[in-house]
Amino acid sequence: MNIAWHGNYLKYFEVARCNLLQQIAYSYGEMKESGYAWPIIEVHVRYIRPTRFGQDIAVRARIVEYELRLKIDYLITDVGSGERLTRGHSVQVAVDLATKEMLFASPLILYRKLGIDP
Repeated sequence: MNIAWHGNYLKYFEVARCNLLQQIAYSYGEMKESGYAWPIIEVHVRYIRPTRFGQDIAVRARIVEYELRLKIDYLITDVGSGERLTRGHSVQVAVDLATKEMLFASPLILYRKLGIDP
């Protein structure tokens, strides 16, 4: 059918999320070093138009919530036309690695990485 399998979009989101987290110096390794895991608890994908095999796409990720959880929005577009193909979001929560307890607010390290004074 010459279209990308729907499950690939989560891979696209993951690559964009990892790049975004590296930009703020809070990659998964740095999260672990800071004493927190950030498991994904929710993913939403809205397929607007299909992505075709061989199509050049751009995936944008941006943090839209950070106080109680980490919510990242995604937008996949066609590189040539700029046409919107897919949008979605993921939600992650902080878990203290020492206690294995989920936090009900983001730890201060996230604020620091984002350059925000809480």
